[in-house]
Amino acid sequence: MHNSLWGTTTISYKGCAAQVFFFAFFMAAEYFLLTIMCYDRYVAICKPLHYGTLLGSRACAHMAAAAWATGFLNALLHTTSTFSLPLCQGNALGQFFCEIPHILKLSCSHSGYLREIGLLTISCLLGFGCFVFIMLSYVQIFRAVLRIPSQQGWHKAFSTCLPHLAVVSLFVSTATFAHLKPPSISSPSLDLVVSVLYSVVPPALNPLIYSLRNQELKDAIRKTMTGCFSEPKRWLFSSVNHS
Repeated sequence: MHNSLWGTTTISYKGCAAQVFFFAFFMAAEYFLLTIMCYDRYVAICKPLHYGTLLGSRACAHMAAAAWATGFLNALLHTTSTFSLPLCQGNALGQFFCEIPHILKLSCSHSGYLREIGLLTISCLLGFGCFVFIMLSYVQIFRAVLRIPSQQGWHKAFSTCLPHLAVVSLFVSTATFAHLKPPSISSPSLDLVVSVLYSVVPPALNPLIYSLRNQELKDAIRKTMTGCFSEPKRWLFSSVNHS
């Protein structure tokens, strides 16, 4: 954000390492929280009578803590592995942020490169496992929804689940492609587009999947917007009357 606002294109070595760590940490935690959200919706729709037992406050706290702890461990492993490599191919990343695949291109250690590729592969396999869990959960969710006789119930369930499923699919497909695509199809423009799709778009859509389905929040937004548009009209009416 600083570089974008001030028009600079440089970052310090420590700053790059910190950026990689926090990026990996928050993106991994985000993905695990998306998986937990899927489980929450599966229990709410398929096992509503057991919801209080399976997803009590303690269970939710444990799952959230596990998501953040796993994200922290993932970020620590990747940052340590990446920045332990000797870099001898210059210092131009060719990306708008410090992304691990672009840092690896600057490495001259073949064994270290393979080690980090192995870690990336394990992370992607773990992410794919979560994705399979999400898909299987949604199969069960949609089967349960289709048994609902009310069309209003269908609309409510699908409008709640489909935005979440779309964001998860976009996140997994683009992140996996960005980190595991073969070098033969790599290009600066393609790398930029893919990186934006998995690093910027899913977080930007968080309000849609986390809170815009909340009726109280929608009512508050509607009231705020109505107030913003009605204030100038009242002021204009008052001015004309006064004249």
